[in-house]
Amino acid sequence: MAGTCPPSFEEITLADGVAAWGATVEGLADWWAGALAREATPAELAADWMRWWASATERRPPRWHSANEVVFEAPVARLRDFSAGSSSRVLPTLVLPPQAGHDSCIVDYSPAQSQMRAIRAAGLERAYALDWIGATSSTKDATIDDYLDVIERAIDHIGDPVNLIGDCQGGWLATIYAARRPEHVNTLTIAGAPVDFHAGEPVIHAALRSLAPGGNLAFYRGLVAAGGGVLRGEHMLAGFIAIQPDNEIARQMQLLANVNDPAHLERYREFEDWFKHTQAIPGAFYLWIVERLFRDNELIAGELKIGGERVELGRIDCPLNLLAGATDHITPPDQVFALGDYASTPRGEILRDTTNGGHLGLFMGHEALHSHWPALLAAVRARSS
Repeated sequence: MAGTCPPSFEEITLADGVAAWGATVEGLADWWAGALAREATPAELAADWMRWWASATERRPPRWHSANEVVFEAPVARLRDFSAGSSSRVLPTLVLPPQAGHDSCIVDYSPAQSQMRAIRAAGLERAYALDWIGATSSTKDATIDDYLDVIERAIDHIGDPVNLIGDCQGGWLATIYAARRPEHVNTLTIAGAPVDFHAGEPVIHAALRSLAPGGNLAFYRGLVAAGGGVLRGEHMLAGFIAIQPDNEIARQMQLLANVNDPAHLERYREFEDWFKHTQAIPGAFYLWIVERLFRDNELIAGELKIGGERVELGRIDCPLNLLAGATDHITPPDQVFALGDYASTPRGEILRDTTNGGHLGLFMGHEALHSHWPALLAAVRARSS
């Protein structure tokens, strides 16, 4: 609303604390009501808590669910080929998954929730995805150049032009690549990807204002130093949980309420196996992101330079597909849709769409994959013969 200020980080965390307390009370009430309905004995109540604790703490490594082949591996990423030997002459599609301290297999989350399968089902049979590799002591100094180079190498392997799809971090990375090498990109699709990092009222920007007063990045540099030159994945995870703690608590309490339901247990474990399995991000790359994009918003300001070359969004003139989540607190829709205002793509070739859900649902949610991605991918397929 005009004339009002966005909420401060302190106001956001206070509201989330109230919501978290409400989620706790509601979850415990659901469990207790279920226990009374089945006339649970004290021993059965104790067994519930033991089963809940085991399910909440035991993790399995996340995995890819669709057939694929690793065709090359670089220090920061490997390229996975999902084409399954297809001889189709359709233009290839390259997916850049999110990279926020989690495994890239979110784009192939399960047999029923797979972005890669949706891509192939749309007739884009030559489908590939980069698989980001967690940072180590040998890659802690990797930079934006290393990530752009691995995209270039992937496209060299696949053949250009490609349909480039980027989710979250992969989306702004795809956008930067498309602005620097527009001749290699046939269509550009981004989902939940910030382009204008200051648009809307993102909680991440509110946190940055609080943790970096006056633009001082000492806190963020301290995180990297504490990780030995990398941003540890568990620090990213803690940050995501802190943004909406009520979601985390509600998930754990609903696990307790449904601890005797095998289907609920499996759904819970499937998500937790991915969400709680973290990987590190190169410290140099992370600090570059915080400074140049989150703090200074250089991509929109037209001030971003990589390798001495200015990144100009106006060089992007290919068809655009922009997908946002109406309740996405990580990347509000305005941050995603800003690309359409700065690119040179004709308005008739810009498709904007909004799901009802939040951030992660854009990449693996049933609603997004079954009601939104098919139309976006059909538009990509129509331009890919």
